[in-house]
Amino acid sequence: MTILELREKRAKAWEAAKAFLDSHRKENGVLSAEDDAAYTRMEQEITDLGKEIARLERQEALDAELNRPVNKPLTGKPMNGKLEDDGEGKTGRASDEYKKNFWNAMRSKAPVPNVTNALQIGTDTEGGYLVPDEFENTLVEALEEENIFRQMAKIIQTSSGDRKIPVVATKGTASWMDEEGAYPESDDSFGQVSIGAYKLGTMIKVSEELLNDSVFDLQSYITREFARRIGSREEEAFFTGNGTGKPLGILAATGGAETGITAASATAVTADELIDLYYSLRSPYRRNAVWTLNDSTVKAIRKLKDGNGQYLWQPGITAGAPDMILGRPVRTSTYMPEIAAGAKTIAFGDFSYYWIADRQGRSFKRLNELFAATGQVGFLASQRVDGKLVLPEAVKVLAQKAASGS
Repeated sequence: MTILELREKRAKAWEAAKAFLDSHRKENGVLSAEDDAAYTRMEQEITDLGKEIARLERQEALDAELNRPVNKPLTGKPMNGKLEDDGEGKTGRASDEYKKNFWNAMRSKAPVPNVTNALQIGTDTEGGYLVPDEFENTLVEALEEENIFRQMAKIIQTSSGDRKIPVVATKGTASWMDEEGAYPESDDSFGQVSIGAYKLGTMIKVSEELLNDSVFDLQSYITREFARRIGSREEEAFFTGNGTGKPLGILAATGGAETGITAASATAVTADELIDLYYSLRSPYRRNAVWTLNDSTVKAIRKLKDGNGQYLWQPGITAGAPDMILGRPVRTSTYMPEIAAGAKTIAFGDFSYYWIADRQGRSFKRLNELFAATGQVGFLASQRVDGKLVLPEAVKVLAQKAASGS
């Protein structure tokens, strides 16, 4: 079944679920236990279809990547056994020589001198090697797929030291004035947001047999594992980090998003509260705003209607189209809190005002002896990264009512 067919099937399943809700609600607006179980099964089908659509879209993207040509056709005339320079010669960590010798070093227990010399340009301060530029791009792409926050935020590159970001704290205004009157002074005031770098790392172990097997794709394996582990920890910090030893998350009490609305209930969200959250965000930010919430919160919102009897949540129908709430895209993350007393369960805003700073390159180090007794080789992978919301008013959150007595 194609992605389009699955999307159409999901849309029909949602229409059927809405019709079921409307026809089986009792006078008090709730479902019987039997009807609730039936609706839950229908809702699970919608969720499963959404996951299958996402899987197929990732598969299509991967197929397209793997089917791309791995080299360019010869268009120039051979010159003494060498091709003419096409003006796109790569140097440093982007060169083919560096890439080849990097992976030779990763596979070899004792790299030969010419390999080691070729890697000097990419040696980091802790004895590892900075990954080749082309491989680093692959890592970044993999991190973005694993980490939804990187898809929404603004990403900058830093070399060393803290990055100072000037932010307008208050804006000047114009005033009416008398003819030949003095112009009133009204200046903008500026503040600063500082972004540094925190170290995030992981260790990967590979058996010597696999490492020596030329069929084993070491590059793909490390890319996958690095993206999974680092992407997960990054996303958690970008949402919930406290700024101590890790980035400051969007949900931080100080320096995080502003509270747009506090729900009347500790265990539920109403349609009116979602609409209030939508309009608590100023209009300029709403143009690029995105909803982020936990899957379990989406499940609760699917049952809500606006004042015209229309369901607030609408499934994406065309290929690549996201699900929508009040006309804005929905993104889900396991690191957004579930509905509970005092929890910030829904964030809505322009996440491009959350800045992620990547420091230098990502680094790998091979450990030859540490796991030799078990026939394994270790690889340390690390990166330095920080993140911060530079304009708190650009994202608003809905907070559940605090527990009684707290």
